[in-house]
Amino acid sequence: METASVARHFASSVGKKFLMAVSGVVLVGFVAAHLLGNLQIFLGQEAINRYAAFLQSATDLLWPARLFLLAMVGTHIVTSIQLTLEADAARPTPYERKQFIQASLASRTMIYSGFLILGFIVYHLLHFTFLKVHPEYSHLTDARGRHDVYSMMVLSFQRPEICAAYIVPIFFLCFHLSHGISSMFQSLGFNTERTRAGLSAWGARLAWLLFLGYASIPLACFFGWVKLPPGVMP
Repeated sequence: METASVARHFASSVGKKFLMAVSGVVLVGFVAAHLLGNLQIFLGQEAINRYAAFLQSATDLLWPARLFLLAMVGTHIVTSIQLTLEADAARPTPYERKQFIQASLASRTMIYSGFLILGFIVYHLLHFTFLKVHPEYSHLTDARGRHDVYSMMVLSFQRPEICAAYIVPIFFLCFHLSHGISSMFQSLGFNTERTRAGLSAWGARLAWLLFLGYASIPLACFFGWVKLPPGVMP
């Protein structure tokens, strides 16, 4: 009986919002941690290649983490679609224009930016993880025989189309987060009349700070601020 009660709770709108918020918290944490790892490119070839080699060698942790993140992505997508469909079905037509005006652009486009982000995740995995996209950079190795992620990143982002293919989706990811972070606090019960404005402002600041961090990497490679190591030719 207790299990059935829990299942009914998570099948309700409140339960779905809670699941979407929890999965969102996990994914925002991953986005921030992933950025910290990638920023090691500014420390040089050794730092980022050592970091990448460590991740690839930690298979006991890597695949469980990947499966967990995949489950969180799936949970976030499914609950967001369900809640969007429920909201559309429940929205009274006479108030549609009023609600549209009051809602922020980020909140109105969450479902669309979400699918764009999903497409970007697939592209990013095929590029840097599975080495299926732009395979001309997949064979590079450094002096220690490790996969040369540093040179792969620099060579990739020297191409304007690849640079844009990262910066544009990252912009929409952070646009998504600029509303999503404050919504997570609300769904988890931390957003009150007293804290709403502050949490909304700090959520937006965090989102755009993440954008600046992520965008700095392809831009630094494109403009030559991060240079190829000796012996690696473009």
